[in-house]
Amino acid sequence: MVGSTNVTSSERPRLRTAAAASGAFLLLLTIALIVVAILSLMLGPAHLSPSELFRGLTGQSETAAIILREIRLPRLILSLSIGGMLGLAGAAVQGLSRNPLAEPAVLGTPQAAALGAVLMIYSGLADAFSLALPLTAIVGALLAMLATLLVVRRVGGVISLLLIGLMIGSLAAAAISLILSLSSNPYAVTEIVFWLMGSFTDRSMWHVVLSLPFIIVGAAALFWCGPAYKALTLGEETATSLGFDIWRVSLITSAGIALGVGAGTAVSGAIGFVGLLAPHMVRPFVRSDAQAVLLPSALAGAILTTAADVLVKLIPATSEIRVGALMAVIGAPCFLYLVIARPYRLDDRA
Repeated sequence: MVGSTNVTSSERPRLRTAAAASGAFLLLLTIALIVVAILSLMLGPAHLSPSELFRGLTGQSETAAIILREIRLPRLILSLSIGGMLGLAGAAVQGLSRNPLAEPAVLGTPQAAALGAVLMIYSGLADAFSLALPLTAIVGALLAMLATLLVVRRVGGVISLLLIGLMIGSLAAAAISLILSLSSNPYAVTEIVFWLMGSFTDRSMWHVVLSLPFIIVGAAALFWCGPAYKALTLGEETATSLGFDIWRVSLITSAGIALGVGAGTAVSGAIGFVGLLAPHMVRPFVRSDAQAVLLPSALAGAILTTAADVLVKLIPATSEIRVGALMAVIGAPCFLYLVIARPYRLDDRA
């Protein structure tokens, strides 16, 4: 753990003010999360009024209860848990690499996880063994994270980090396109397209059971590494002198992201840019250390995906727009803005 530091009497009021501001911001995020969660339960092809929602949750209305239990609650749980995991993973990767442009999608992790899931769909093993889908998605995400860490550890630099992530994501997308070309099963092709676009549509409690345990374990691993991310803001040498094994922290972070993001991708498909946007949304309102950003980023990620899921229900279209496509439309310009707003030299180090 990071050693304690002496706080002068003049610094205590400032620290108390910062802590109060962070607490108030967490409260606002929690309120926003509750609001979008309620909207998610109310809105859909059959809108529920507040009174109908209450009767459905309390079991007083059988029709509303069925709609909530079979359709909207699983969808809400998945949007909250997967969005929270993506936001947390983005903050963890940025803290580990000390690179504000890093996030699982930029590093190719969701694409590699989707490739693992697509292979199981194409081979038919997903139908024969229910755990095959999340397990292969986790393995794909883990391989992508480890490959990125190994290259960056050897070469270093922001450009190396982005290039290896681009390569992994492009390679996974090319492999998925090849599988689509080779597949003669229309059902398999439809399922594969689902993974490419990302959505919470038609998900059930079985998908929650498949993914949520992995997401919880993965999130716990990232929160456990929080003190190390905080120490890394002072530099790798300083973090090592404080007793942190950086390579071990990197491996635990990779495993946590692989578990959480891989399992989430296995049931929702690839949803990008949440991990990039969420930390940047909350960072101006919390303490500057990388550990303090973790929880707000998780809440912001959950709000983003759930709000996007609410929005796709409201946009008039012949078929429901996919959440992954909507997040890409929003996230790509934001990513470009971050790159332009904070340019990097080729010799910058991650």
